[in-house]
Amino acid sequence: MRISKGALLVVVAVLVPIVVELRTALSWFGVELSVLETVVLGLAVVAALLAWAAWPQEDDTAVESHPSD
Repeated sequence: MRISKGALLVVVAVLVPIVVELRTALSWFGVELSVLETVVLGLAVVAALLAWAAWPQEDDTAVESHPSD
């Protein structure tokens, strides 16, 4: 994992109020989001974060051990 499980939990917990406040900020510009759209947006952001965190990190040593011809 690219990030520890504790740090991932903290980032997800911080994302929740950011997504809620984003809905409020967008309403100032005339963009209205329903609660369902906000939940879907939040789940998409969390899913992207989890995909990034679970994606194996490329090591520089692996590239050096298999030089290309």
